[in-house]
Amino acid sequence: MARRLLWGDCCFGWILCFSNNSRLPQRPQYVQYEHIDNEQQLREFCEAASEAKCLGFDTEFVSEDTYRPHLCLIQVAADDRLAIIDPLAVGDVTPFWHLLAKPGHETIVHAGREEFRFCLDAIGQRPTNWFDIQIAAGFVGLEYPAAYSTLISKLVGKNLPKGETRTDWRRRPLTEKQLEYALQDVVYLQPIRDILATRLDTLNRREWLADELESWLTQLEHAENTEQWRRVSGSAGLSARKLAIVREVWRWRDAEAASRNSPPKRILRDDLIVEIAKRQTDNVQRIRSVRGMEHRHLQRHLETIADCVRRAEELPDRECPRPVRKGDTSQPSLVLLGQFLSTALGCICRTSELAPGLVGSVQDARDLIAERLGLSSSEAQPPRLSQGWRAKVIGPEIDKLLRGELGLRVTDPMADQPLSLESFDQTSPHS
Repeated sequence: MARRLLWGDCCFGWILCFSNNSRLPQRPQYVQYEHIDNEQQLREFCEAASEAKCLGFDTEFVSEDTYRPHLCLIQVAADDRLAIIDPLAVGDVTPFWHLLAKPGHETIVHAGREEFRFCLDAIGQRPTNWFDIQIAAGFVGLEYPAAYSTLISKLVGKNLPKGETRTDWRRRPLTEKQLEYALQDVVYLQPIRDILATRLDTLNRREWLADELESWLTQLEHAENTEQWRRVSGSAGLSARKLAIVREVWRWRDAEAASRNSPPKRILRDDLIVEIAKRQTDNVQRIRSVRGMEHRHLQRHLETIADCVRRAEELPDRECPRPVRKGDTSQPSLVLLGQFLSTALGCICRTSELAPGLVGSVQDARDLIAERLGLSSSEAQPPRLSQGWRAKVIGPEIDKLLRGELGLRVTDPMADQPLSLESFDQTSPHS
């Protein structure tokens, strides 16, 4: 197996020192890593790494030109070992995904949406004991979503070099500078995880993080296993029949994109799908007259698109998808209350050492108000702020605000946190 020495500002030995609360070395050191470029090396590495207690990993991929992201590099920190796996040279990296799914270790990532999808798509299983440091950071009062470099700067006191963010990771050979940049994405995962875990224990929030990660992973699994035609931009508010057209055209677009290994929106834009649905016609000439459909690459698909519309029109009413009614949260009073309560939400979060971006948005605040005031649709999902740990932190304070028992007060206009919540004495003559 090829072993390389990399000169740089990161050394895996620092992880061991840092984990033991020792000072980081002040001088750059050589760092040894394994460069894996064939199946035999990968099998040997996975066998050795199967005993590791922590597996931190990251990937480099290119997604703008393909149906699914093109995996180009996998960086791994397995306890005291560093490795770079080259999927373009190895070919089948399935043993690595099975390694992640095997029980007995913690899988550490930063913003690991695509990393999770790579594993799920490859073997249909989750990596075991998922720990995302970006989500964990939000539970201890750091910003969310925080960049990896931000967490390193705030928690480790190091600044990562830039310069490879626009690298085309499909090109070979990769330079030592590119490999150094890639390795730094995993070197600090375990020490950051250890710091965050200590703070989570101090705040008694390990269970909250576990619940959030489980919900997050379940949503990703659902998205991977469910047709995502409802995410077509602009389709909200369409009738059941028009939604059926959106669904049929989306299915054709998705299949075409997969067969051509092309991003779906390069096949047919969302706004064109919605306009076709609104016109609700299988007449080829009328479909061709939609502005944007005149492009040459679409001309040969007009009959196919017309067939999609025709199938949707012929569906029985019971087979048409139902519109999702969330209730009307656009009323001026709800908009105003939503803005006010989102400000209060930020104040509550900062007092509770939680990242507001992790807890909820302005729309989440509106949804909660609508539910509390009985304005939500009976078909609507429970508001995000009324569930789980969010309900424990946010719910009681929001209810007091709605009842007029709490108010926002400017405590120090020049402070980082200028606002505070203040209780009102309901028996006061001025209440």
